[in-house]
Amino acid sequence: MWYAAFIFATTLHEAAHALAAMRGGDTTAYEIGQVTIDPIPHIRREPVGMVVLPIIALAIIGWPFGYASAPYNIAWAERHPRRAAWMALAGPAANFGLVLICAGAIRIGVLAGVFHAPESAHFTQVVAAVGGGAWDAAAFIVSIFFTLNLILFLFNLLPLPPLDGSGALALFLSDDAARRFREFSSRPMFGFIGLLIAWRFFGSLFEPVFTLALNLLYPGSGYS
Repeated sequence: MWYAAFIFATTLHEAAHALAAMRGGDTTAYEIGQVTIDPIPHIRREPVGMVVLPIIALAIIGWPFGYASAPYNIAWAERHPRRAAWMALAGPAANFGLVLICAGAIRIGVLAGVFHAPESAHFTQVVAAVGGGAWDAAAFIVSIFFTLNLILFLFNLLPLPPLDGSGALALFLSDDAARRFREFSSRPMFGFIGLLIAWRFFGSLFEPVFTLALNLLYPGSGYS
């Protein structure tokens, strides 16, 4: 189920990038079929990041970790840095949309009397079922979709190359400064350093955000 959630969330993330680029005038990803929630074109482009690495990560650490990509025209991004920035934000925005959908499903379940706030919340138990059987399975599925998409949203928003947050910085820069920053941050060395920094500090960033999300989901619950 973790892997299914990863595939769906990652596919939607990349499809959102591709759709935003197409709407902004770059049809590169559209032409290879990536404006779709069908995972096959995305897996075909990044089989290691979407199949091999996530399955290895599941076996070793218990949850999937991988990557995917949607191609874009560099010349288009240089001509339209702000459009490229909105393209970068589209992926995390798609994941945040899934977080909101999961939150809505949880609140509806609570109002219907089939879900309740768990005594001890964690990544795989954002919500608990009142009954058993199918409702337990539904609570587990909603929990991992909520957690995984919150991770993808927050991680990709970090303003470090090669993450999407780095590309979104162009919204706060002049066009010339955005072009210079894109050229500077696209060097492989900075991408490697950025990922190391993100991996090192993400845990300490995610835990308070996850706790805040739980307390917003269940007002007055006092999770800490």
